[in-house]
Amino acid sequence: MTEYRLKLLGQIRESYAKATYTYTTQQVMLTNTIRKNSRLKTAQIILSSISTVGVLTNLITNKYWLTVTASITTALLLALNLYFKDTNLSEDILRHEKAIHELWEIREKYLTLLTDFRELDDKTICQKRDTLIQQLSTIYKEAPRTNNKAYQTARNMLKDEEYQYFTDTEIDLLLPVQLRMLTFIRCQQDKR
Repeated sequence: MTEYRLKLLGQIRESYAKATYTYTTQQVMLTNTIRKNSRLKTAQIILSSISTVGVLTNLITNKYWLTVTASITTALLLALNLYFKDTNLSEDILRHEKAIHELWEIREKYLTLLTDFRELDDKTICQKRDTLIQQLSTIYKEAPRTNNKAYQTARNMLKDEEYQYFTDTEIDLLLPVQLRMLTFIRCQQDKR
């Protein structure tokens, strides 16, 4: 393999790794945003209930502590509603989902390019690489922001837990018998 071809392979491998990191980070952000949205909506319901019950009970019993409780929960509910006024977590969830789907496709295209690398000429590889870079650039421009916490979580998932990677045995267990590695190897040996 020529020096240029080795550099080309290195660049494509690096781009694949970056796309995989971004894909996984977007998945972490999606999970965190869904969790945050659920917690805040639940808090809204609870605060609204406490506030309403406090006001209604205060009208009947005229207790000072109920007035204080209702006032505090109403103020907290107002703060939460003001937060939601400027933040649309449901839209963020949809944007993360869109980015994940698009990044998955790019990641698979990089894997395919790496698989086909030895069979393709340099010009074809460069064309495919340039197309992928352009597609990835478009995705990055539209994708929602992530944060360092999500990146670190994704990094741990990919490095320590080997998230999204399978052993041959794990893959074989997911495949029908005729597509398992051992079956494939036996067929190759029978052809000899």
